[in-house]
Amino acid sequence: MPGAFATLPSDDGRSRSCDRSKCGLEPRSGKQGEPLEIVQLLISGSALGCIYALIAIGFVLIYKATETVNFAQGEMMMLGACVGYLLMLWFKLPFIWAALVSVAGMAGFGFLLERTVIRPILGQPQFTVVMLTIGLGYITRGLVTMLPGVGTDTHVLAVPYKGNVWNLGGLVLSAEQGTIIGVTLLLCLLLFVMFKYTKLGVAMQASSQNQLAAYYMGIPVKRLNGLVWGLSAGVATIAGLLLAPITFVHVNMGFIGLKAFPAAVVGGFGSLPGAVVGGLVIGIVEAFAGFYLPEGFKDVAAYVVVLAMLVVKPNGLFGEKLRKKV
Repeated sequence: MPGAFATLPSDDGRSRSCDRSKCGLEPRSGKQGEPLEIVQLLISGSALGCIYALIAIGFVLIYKATETVNFAQGEMMMLGACVGYLLMLWFKLPFIWAALVSVAGMAGFGFLLERTVIRPILGQPQFTVVMLTIGLGYITRGLVTMLPGVGTDTHVLAVPYKGNVWNLGGLVLSAEQGTIIGVTLLLCLLLFVMFKYTKLGVAMQASSQNQLAAYYMGIPVKRLNGLVWGLSAGVATIAGLLLAPITFVHVNMGFIGLKAFPAAVVGGFGSLPGAVVGGLVIGIVEAFAGFYLPEGFKDVAAYVVVLAMLVVKPNGLFGEKLRKKV
């Protein structure tokens, strides 16, 4: 039987203990305890999975556009959260305005990053691009530690809904969890509408399927690649701003991207819906592993799921089988 404490993710990627009665995981007397406990874990895992899903969406967007993997996606999330925090600290902006400015600023940063750093090495071996993005992650963390007001300390992001709790028939839902789930659903809907009904989204899909054919049809492939990097940076910033009220703003919060990468693999690396489903799967598995299994199993649960998926369905849940003639 599980003990009296639950494990929750901390800002440095490790688990921290939490009194289950305060986390909304204390089972009630009688037969209602176990079903409520399971539903509560599903809610908590879904909230965490939504963060993984948003970061995984960035992985998939860039991979579909350029066939490269951006291993600095977690650092993009961390940098966006730090920008939002500094806007509130230095310029006294309300949270909503700080969030909008940081998302727009990080989208522009992503566009410029692709233009100045990524584009010149496209066509080189994949290993070169992988090492470049890993190096970008290290550089980003190093530069953030030198920012006045951030450094290596942990900071609280003052959001207007922090600390609010809703009690729904015995289930406890924090405002932070509800906001994460609600914003993720809204963002997924907006992305669906963009890719389905706008010229920009259709052009991005065409470019991701065959860049050469899209170029011959007059689609500005290079510009679209920059927009995709900007879009992925903006989505990562939203994930960081949603995660910050729970794990606080810290230079190492970007390590959560190491859990989002398995989410993209589980869902299928070329599928945006797969990234969302994969994130939810990883989040829910982590929640149950941290609650029912001994300490330490939660940290490896995501990679166990990935290994199982690679054995059973190597292309992921929504991945497509691609064949190339040689």
